[in-house]
Amino acid sequence: MEKDTIVLTRKIQLHIDSDDKEKRSEYYKTLFEWQDVVFRGANMVMSHQYIQEQMKDLIYLQDDVKVKLADRNKDEEGILNTSRMNTTYKILSRYFKGKIHSDILSCINMTLIKTFNTERLDYWKGTKSLRNYKKDMPIPFSGTQIKLSKDENNRDFKFTLFKIPFRTYLGKDRSDKRVLLQRALVGQIKICASALKIVKGKIFLLLALEMPKKQQELKDHVIAEASLAVEHPITVQIEKDNFQIGNKEEFLYRRIAIQSARHRIQRAAAFSRGGHGRKKKLKSLEHYNQKEKNYVDNKLHLYSRRLIDVCIKAQAGTLLLVNQSLKEEVAKEDEFLLRNWSYYGLIEKIKYKANLAGIQVIIE
Repeated sequence: MEKDTIVLTRKIQLHIDSDDKEKRSEYYKTLFEWQDVVFRGANMVMSHQYIQEQMKDLIYLQDDVKVKLADRNKDEEGILNTSRMNTTYKILSRYFKGKIHSDILSCINMTLIKTFNTERLDYWKGTKSLRNYKKDMPIPFSGTQIKLSKDENNRDFKFTLFKIPFRTYLGKDRSDKRVLLQRALVGQIKICASALKIVKGKIFLLLALEMPKKQQELKDHVIAEASLAVEHPITVQIEKDNFQIGNKEEFLYRRIAIQSARHRIQRAAAFSRGGHGRKKKLKSLEHYNQKEKNYVDNKLHLYSRRLIDVCIKAQAGTLLLVNQSLKEEVAKEDEFLLRNWSYYGLIEKIKYKANLAGIQVIIE
């Protein structure tokens, strides 16, 4: 049965809500210690889950060795002294108890077991390698840990997480973050398991919110046929109506211009005056590192939003992406298309927005 709710994730910048310099320093030190524990614990969980999964393939063990992964208190043939989910939690608790809150350990364990179970078939087939987590991975925690309140100026929001006070920084945000936080404050939407992420000394909250889907008046028999191509990013036909969203010049011209500017700066960097280290020398180049990615992401959001708006206006309950598999195979052989046309990113954004609106997506 299809769920009537959807989970949204919003990235919100945070500041530590303390004017005491020493306390702020201690809070930051604690966060970095948690980040290190989460990174080490995540790789432990994945390693132990993989070993347990491959236990039956260890053919060099004696024949009388029991290899049934079950709690021996519930199954006499089991080799575990607890449930399989609890095995990796016991490992985390043994190594990190007292160093980090148990709620974080529990979230690490549950999240990674869910991920492992989703990908276990790919591991068995050999089509995917075991995940390896890096030191900058987010710090997960359950949604019940966040109790929002308004700040003194009634502009931003405050909350305390494991005795560390935080304040949101929304600035001139034009998105829906402030509205969503206000709705979460009054209890209209539920806060789910979220995470903290530290990027170059800045703290971000990856806030997950469960909210009901928008109820649109859609008709299942009305089908919108969309085609993704280079000349026009999206061409959609609904019965006798035909719409074209975007064009090649609009999308590729700016993207290639950004690439060319970055290449010019990259070549010129060899002749830049040194004396202040590599960071100073490549300062201009760093400016362009995220510029292309941000531009493409913005355009794909715009195109996918316009497509869903067209479908809603026509009350189309089904969205069919025509000949998409064939076009992706052709794009793989064309180096220019492979580098400059983001088929996968556009499809993912279309799926996401269609799910929000209750539109079924079929890829042909």
